[in-house]
Amino acid sequence: MPRFAANLSMMYNEHAFLDRFAAAAKDGFKAVEFLFPYDFRVGEIKARLDANGLTQALFNAPPGNWAAGERGIATLPGREDEFRRSIDTALEYARVIGNRKLHVMAGLIGADDPRERHREVYLHNLAYAAKAAQAEGIMVVIEPINTRDIPGFFLNRQDEAQAICAAVGEPNLKVQFDCYHCQIVEGDLAEKLKRDHAGIGHIQIAGVPERHEPDTGEINYPYLFDVIDSLGYDGYIGCEYRPRAATSAGLGWLKPYLGEAQ
Repeated sequence: MPRFAANLSMMYNEHAFLDRFAAAAKDGFKAVEFLFPYDFRVGEIKARLDANGLTQALFNAPPGNWAAGERGIATLPGREDEFRRSIDTALEYARVIGNRKLHVMAGLIGADDPRERHREVYLHNLAYAAKAAQAEGIMVVIEPINTRDIPGFFLNRQDEAQAICAAVGEPNLKVQFDCYHCQIVEGDLAEKLKRDHAGIGHIQIAGVPERHEPDTGEINYPYLFDVIDSLGYDGYIGCEYRPRAATSAGLGWLKPYLGEAQ
């Protein structure tokens, strides 16, 4: 039975951020994820998790200047010291929150930028992140993202991400398999899940193409959930979608999966 984590960056936006924890727990979620915790004191987040009996499934390392359009700095030459500091900050939060998975965003690359140089920096930075996280018992994940939503994003394909992890060679570095992004870029989701399952560290879902609830659009999620179960994946599946209206009203798809398995 799949277990789901509410993504509090996209879901429950009808509530203030710190109130979303209680809203998710009320709807039956046992875990949450979000993009970034850094605008809040780590103790505040820990208190909301504990008060609502929630597990933190995942959050992202600092991505650079998000407001200015940056989407990660792991591949950016000249930003290595900043990257290391960002990982140290993320691990400080993870240590208190109890989070065991950390997503590191690759970053943007221009059409004329030297891709091999960016890849070299990426490998070096990921090795640092994975080794630092390993000391804390934390997994680092990297995510291929479609260039329709984020034009110029460095990492777009599942096979490319798996190759990056293999090149780094750290056992706690794995791929975040976002079904929404993969469907837009590649499709053939079930076969890619089967092919890569040993290297998948986290899974996320959303309807395609609108990125709404997973019971809308072109993906047959009940079938994929059976595939994921058959592969022995025991992590949480992050619900990284934008509700069509009020979040709770759109959770009819979740009801068959609530219960002890959550």
